[in-house]
Amino acid sequence: MIRIISTLALLLATCGFARASTPRLVVQLVVSSMRAEDLDRYAANFSDDGFLRLVRSGTRYTSGRYDYQQTTTPVSLATLTTGAQPSTHGVIALHWRDYVENEAVDLIRDKEGISPRQLIAPTLGEALLRDSPESRVVTVAAEPESAVVMAGRAGRAFWLDDIRCNWTTSAWYDPVLPEWIAQFNRERFNLSYLTEHWNSLLDRDRYRNRRTFDLVLQPRTREEQRTPRTGELTLKNDLERMLYTPAGNSAVLGFAKLAAAQYGLGADETPDLLNICLDAPRRIAEAYGPESAEMEDMYYRLDRELGDLLTFLEAQTGENGLLVVLVSDHGTSPSYDAADAVCDRFNTRQFEVILNSFLNVRYGVGDWLLEYEDKCIYLDHNLIYEKGLDLASVQNEVAAFAMQFRGVSHALTAAAMRTSYFGSGYARRMQNSFYPRRSGDVLLNFMPGWIEQRDRCRSASGSMYGYDTDVPLIFYGPGITGREVRRPVDMTAVAPTLARMLGIRRPAASEGEVLAEVAGEE
Repeated sequence: MIRIISTLALLLATCGFARASTPRLVVQLVVSSMRAEDLDRYAANFSDDGFLRLVRSGTRYTSGRYDYQQTTTPVSLATLTTGAQPSTHGVIALHWRDYVENEAVDLIRDKEGISPRQLIAPTLGEALLRDSPESRVVTVAAEPESAVVMAGRAGRAFWLDDIRCNWTTSAWYDPVLPEWIAQFNRERFNLSYLTEHWNSLLDRDRYRNRRTFDLVLQPRTREEQRTPRTGELTLKNDLERMLYTPAGNSAVLGFAKLAAAQYGLGADETPDLLNICLDAPRRIAEAYGPESAEMEDMYYRLDRELGDLLTFLEAQTGENGLLVVLVSDHGTSPSYDAADAVCDRFNTRQFEVILNSFLNVRYGVGDWLLEYEDKCIYLDHNLIYEKGLDLASVQNEVAAFAMQFRGVSHALTAAAMRTSYFGSGYARRMQNSFYPRRSGDVLLNFMPGWIEQRDRCRSASGSMYGYDTDVPLIFYGPGITGREVRRPVDMTAVAPTLARMLGIRRPAASEGEVLAEVAGEE
C-alpha cells in the first residue's frame, strides 16, 4: 500500500513528464561489443522469441552511435546511465593519474574496497530512487566495473568474484550479502553453466563465420575426431572459463531472473529498474574476433536465453508492465589477423620507452612519462615545473613526436582541449572524451583498424570509427510500435528517454534529447 501511494504521489508531482502508461519494470540490457549490424547479420538463425521479438515488436533506431573517441566499456556505460558525454560525467578510463596527489587512481577500487566514490554524475537508477524512494534498482554484471558504473551510488549491485566465481557485492551497496545469494553460492550453482568443451549450438553448415579456434563445430568430421584438440586460450580459473565462453551470459541472465524474483521487481505499480551488462561478448570478441564462429555461436545461445528472460519478466510484471531497452557499450574492431596480411599493432611498452628517451634527450634525464593509459599520455608535472619548463610547450612536443609513430592518426594536447572549442570532425570526438581533471596531457587516436598489442586481444574497442561507435538501440514495451527509425541518434538520449517514460526527472548531468518516437511525444 505504501508503494502504491508513493507511486500516485510521484505521478501527480511529475505529470508534465509522465507517459500515459508507466512501466512497472525497466530493463536496460547491455550486450558488450555488439555492432549495430550484428542483429541483421545473424538474423536467419535467431529464434522468434529473442532478438527478433525485440526487432519486430520494438522501435529500432538503426543509426544509434556514440559521439566520442574513447568508446570503451566503463566510459560508454557511464554515458548510457547518466545521459552525458565523458567530458561531463568524468569516466574516461578504468585508471588515470591524479595530478594533485600525483598518484594512480582506480575507477572503482580504493583502500576501502570496491565502490562508486569516483563517479561524478548521477545515474538513471539514482534519479529513480530520488523521485521514487520505494522503487527498487538492481544491477547485475559479470565484472565489478560494469556493475558499479551502471548502478552508480544507489540501489544494489552484484558481480562475480575472481576467487570462487561466486556472486558478491560490496559494503557500499549492502554490508551483508543476502542469505539467498549466500545459499546460491554455497551450492556452487554458477559452475553448472561451465562445460568441458564449447560445442556449437547449430550444425556447422548454418554458420556464416568460418574462423574457428576453440569452438567444436558439430557434427565433427572423421578427421576432426582423430585429431587432438589444442585450443586457442588457456583459461586459468572458473571466472575466466565463464568470461570467455557463453557460460558468462548464462550465469548473468540466470542470476538476473533470480534477483528479479527475490526483490519482486515489477510486481506492483511502483516502477523498478534492472540493469544487466553482459561482459562475456566483449571478452569473446577480443579473444576470437568478430569474424569468428565463436562470436556467432555466442549470439545464437544468447538469443535463446534472451527469449527465456523476456518470457519470465513479462510473466512477472503482467500485461504492459515490462519495458526493455537493448543497447551496447560499443562495437569492436576487425581482427588484426583476419585479412591475408596481418596488420601491425601499437606496442604501448615500446612507445613509452622511446617517448621517455626522447624527452631525456630534449630536456635532460628524468622519468618524464608517468603512465600511458587508454591512449592518454600522463607526464610528470612536478618534474616539468622543477625544470622551469612550460607545460603546454612540452605537451606540444610530445604530441608532435607521437605523430611520428606508425598507427597514430591524431594527437591532441590537454592545453588545446582546454582553450579551444572543436565543433566538428575528429577533434570534437576527442574533446567529448576529455575530462580536464582526469585526462592525460596528450590524447592519441589510432588509424582505422589499429589496436594496442595485448595478450588475448585480436579485436578491441576505443576508437571514433563506425565499427566502434555504431551500436544497436531498441525500445520494446507498452505503447511502443514495431518500426525502424533511421535518423541519427546520440546514445546520450537513452537515460533522459527512460526517465521520461518512468515519469521522473532526468539524471542531473544528462545532455541527451528525449526520443519522441518511444516517449509518446510525436
